Amino acid sequence: MQELNIDTGVREYRINGGGLLRFNPSDPNVYSRFLQAADRIAAIEQEMAEEGRAAAATGQKALELLAKADRKTKEVLTWVFGEENDFDRLLGGVNLMAVAANGERVVTNLFAALQPQVQAGAEAFLSAQAAHLAAAADAREAARREAAR
Repeated sequence: MQELNIDTGVREYRINGGGLLRFNPSDPNVYSRFLQAADRIAAIEQEMAEEGRAAAATGQKALELLAKADRKTKEVLTWVFGEENDFDRLLGGVNLMAVAANGERVVTNLFAALQPQVQAGAEAFLSAQAAHLAAAADAREAARREAAR
C-alpha cells in the first residue's frame, strides 16, 4: 500500500508541558464550532448550578454534578477539536469545572489560551480566501481585456 502525506494545516499545541492538542486553526469548521462551544459550555455551567441549587448539593451530590459537567464539557471540546483529542489525557484528568489559581474555571483558561490561535487561524483562512478571490477576479479581468482586443 502506498501512503500520501499532505499538509492538512493541522498544528500541535502542548498543553502545560503534557498532552498534545492537534487541530487545524484555520479550519472554518473548527472556528464555527469554537464559537458555538462557548454558549454550550455556559449552558452546561448553568445547568450544573441550577441542579446544585435544586438539590441543595453538597458532598457526594456536588461531586457528581461536577463530574457530569466535566464529562459534558469534554464532549463539547471533542466535538470542536476532533475525536483524536482526549481532553482527560491532554489535561491530566483535571476536571474542567475546577477553579484554577487565577480564580477562573480551567475551561475558561483553556478557551482563553486557545482563542488567539483559533482567531489567527480564522483570519489566515479569510486572508487566503480574499487573495484567491482577488486572483480569480484579476484573471477574469485579464481574460475580458484579451477578448476585447
